[in-house]
Amino acid sequence: MSELRGVITAMATPFDPEGRVDEAAARRLATHLVEHGSHGVVVAGSTGEAATLDDREHIDLLRAVVDEIGGEATVICGTGTNDTRHSIELTRAAAEAGAEAALVVTPYYNKPNKAGIRAHLEAIAAAVPGLPLIAYNIPSRVVVNVPPGDLAELAEIESVVAVKQANDEELGPVEGLDVLAGNDDAFLPTLEFGLAGGILVASHLVGPQMRSMWDAAQAGDLARAREIDAGLQPLYQVLGITTNPIPLKAALEMRGLIPHGGLRLPLVEVDDEQRAAVRAALDAVR
Repeated sequence: MSELRGVITAMATPFDPEGRVDEAAARRLATHLVEHGSHGVVVAGSTGEAATLDDREHIDLLRAVVDEIGGEATVICGTGTNDTRHSIELTRAAAEAGAEAALVVTPYYNKPNKAGIRAHLEAIAAAVPGLPLIAYNIPSRVVVNVPPGDLAELAEIESVVAVKQANDEELGPVEGLDVLAGNDDAFLPTLEFGLAGGILVASHLVGPQMRSMWDAAQAGDLARAREIDAGLQPLYQVLGITTNPIPLKAALEMRGLIPHGGLRLPLVEVDDEQRAAVRAALDAVR
């Protein structure tokens, strides 16, 4: 298995004008990402609008990406839901379709306690033995935060090998787990800590620069990594101007990386002011 390290892009899911998953466009985007600095991709994560993909779309998309870039880059699949049984089914199907790891978000809406979160991951690990699991801590979306001490306890589950940490206030080493930044602006601090890398969004657009940050940090040149990061701050900020992946999809369409910006309701397109901000940020990092 490829290492779960470096620049991993949380890949957007292209839709056609009728709102169907555009697998051909997804293949092209995956290839572009690998050719422009990504060590790997996450299919059907938050950025991939997993919440509005049905299971067949979810796994068919994964198969297409594995077929396109499998063997060249790490392919991870988002399989976490707020239903443990459903998460097991998706994780099992993802493993059969060629995923090298699964990204499992803390169950949302239910608000499970510490014991419930552990039981959720234990059940998935037991049902799909041997598949590495990445716990995904993103309290801004799921309400529940998993603090570092609790994450370290999840490392006692053999298959849980890493965490995508999207709570920047608690970013830092976690005993027993590789730590991946969950937000673009946390990528540099992750490198400064000497951690595993990041599952990123801006790498769709500035993949070579983010790969250069990674390479510089691995070579011990944190000053160079900081210099690159400073130039990317306007893009990081604009990609958070409204809910992800709304501004990202606008940017991808502007760059010609997807043929149609399209989102699935309840997400809607950027407004004119937001579109102008996205365009200005893209122009600033060319």
